[in-house]
Amino acid sequence: MLTSLSIKNYALIDNLHVDFNDGFSIITGETGAGKSILLGGLSLILGKRADLSSLKNDSEKCVIEAVFNISNYKLKPLFKIEDFDYEEQTIIRREILPSGKSRAFVNDSPVNLAGLQLLGERLIDIHSQHQTLELTSNEFQFQVIDALANNEKTLLKYNEELKVYKALKKQLKELLAFQAEAIKEHDYNAFLLSELVEANLVEGELETLEEEYETLNNIEGIKEKLSEAYHLLNEEEIGIIANVTSLKNVLQKLSGFSSKYEELFNRANSSLIEFDDVFSEVNALQEGLDADPVRLETVDSKLKMLNNLMQKHITNNVSELIAIKNQLEEKVSVTENLDDTIQKKEAEIALKESDLNAISKIIHEKRIKVIPQLKKQLESVLSGLGMPNAQFNIDAVYSDLFFTNGKDELSFLFSANKGGNFNELKKAASGGELSRIMLAIKSVLAKYVQLPTIMFDEIDTGVSGEISNKMGDIMLQMSKTMQVFSITHLPQVAAKGHSHFKVYKEDINDMTQTNLVKLNHDERIVEIAQMLGGVEMSSSAIAHAKELLN
Repeated sequence: MLTSLSIKNYALIDNLHVDFNDGFSIITGETGAGKSILLGGLSLILGKRADLSSLKNDSEKCVIEAVFNISNYKLKPLFKIEDFDYEEQTIIRREILPSGKSRAFVNDSPVNLAGLQLLGERLIDIHSQHQTLELTSNEFQFQVIDALANNEKTLLKYNEELKVYKALKKQLKELLAFQAEAIKEHDYNAFLLSELVEANLVEGELETLEEEYETLNNIEGIKEKLSEAYHLLNEEEIGIIANVTSLKNVLQKLSGFSSKYEELFNRANSSLIEFDDVFSEVNALQEGLDADPVRLETVDSKLKMLNNLMQKHITNNVSELIAIKNQLEEKVSVTENLDDTIQKKEAEIALKESDLNAISKIIHEKRIKVIPQLKKQLESVLSGLGMPNAQFNIDAVYSDLFFTNGKDELSFLFSANKGGNFNELKKAASGGELSRIMLAIKSVLAKYVQLPTIMFDEIDTGVSGEISNKMGDIMLQMSKTMQVFSITHLPQVAAKGHSHFKVYKEDINDMTQTNLVKLNHDERIVEIAQMLGGVEMSSSAIAHAKELLN
């Protein structure tokens, strides 16, 4: 419940603080006294967007603070989700700075407007003309029926399953689109892949083949040079090996005289060993080198194929071709296995549809069960509010479609007159009738769910006499289980309240200010008497006011 409200520097309010009680509170005041300003300030606490023009003094910040006792509201899960600091006495503060920036705080921790709005919806329900129009929407009508049907947990489960179902449907749609596109490319990809597979690609193969090609293509010249090297190394008297052998023998004879000569001998001996090894290699190469036109043609053909493939795929080496081959294999494989993937996805969807159908059937049956009960109670309340012939024709028809709140299509029809045709609320009920229907709905809901603090903003407009008395009784009855405020011009309603507050304007230092004050018993008599007979109160108006209060 709302326990206190402080407003500073907002519209015509300079500095206001008021404490509220539980039960039924009345707010009265002359037209233009500032009741809408009070509601505007309260709306900022509930997350309404701020407006710089709201500042009374545009050089100072506007501060609006409300304290709520939320011990019975079961809001700990919401506070945890939104990362708010939970306190049973929760303080919400809104600040509008002269710069135009706005800040919001819950228990002194900064919060964003979206989170504040979410919390505000659970704290105060301000009933205005705008909300009366909500009465004509299927969404609101379902909320009423589901509240009576105790469908909250079932609907949560349904919504969880629906999210999964929609995600699966989206995945299937993407798979089908991918398959359609993949089928177009499949034949071409398969052709490209077959070319690369036939090429029998091997890492580093290009360099090896190029070397072999150069050898085979220049074999005669290579053989000639190898033969020349062979003779240079192994000519009997003038060959390198014969000369180095002679050199080694000469130096061997000197090696005993000095370590310097011995070092020269060792180097010559090493050179001889190296030249012997070179000779053996040249000899082996020479013996193993034969012209092979067939092999040359094969190597040449393979090189051309590799170069063509690299040019086709715009690559620089065989490694990149192998990578492309692997990618093509994956694409072709995925395309060829898509049917299995799609079938599995369709099976998942069918299973989820079955789950959703089972849950939505439970929701439907619970709705159907409470609709007659809701219809009877609404018609009973409205009969007491001067609409004895009011009738509802409500039905929830089970459909083939999955909606956000089940599979029902709701028909919520109304007739205000005996023998009249049933029609949608927005067509069948006037503004005054809609207000009474909304009051009836709120009064019925209060019996089944813990509603937040409710503030009726002139819901009794357009009614008088006994009807206004009945409306006051209904709000008084609701206040037994919740905090109820009523902004009213009717003395019959005002007299029902446990507490009575008056909004008024006064001029201070040539400045008009709006204030709110709690009236004591005698002040209530005066206020109600003025509501009955005007500023010039008669003795009969005062007597009537006392009678109403008693």
